[in-house]
Amino acid sequence: MVRIGYIDTVHGMCPHCEEDTLLVAIVTDFYKCTNCGEETRQYINGSIKYLRLDDNDRDFIKKSKELAEKDG
Repeated sequence: MVRIGYIDTVHGMCPHCEEDTLLVAIVTDFYKCTNCGEETRQYINGSIKYLRLDDNDRDFIKKSKELAEKDG
C-alpha cells in the first residue's frame, strides 16, 4: 500500500484554458491545471486569482524542485 501525504488542491479559474477547474499545488503559490496541464501562479489581492507564469516564475519553480530533491 502506498500512502500519499497531503496534496494541496484548490478550485479556481485557469487563465490558460479559461475553465473553472481543480488546480494542484506544485510548490507554494504555484499550481497546475488538471484540465489543460498548464502551470499558474496564485495572486491574492482582495480576491484570489490565478495568473500565467513568466520566466521568473518558471525559474523559481525549477529552483524549488531542485532544493526539495536535495533535501530528500
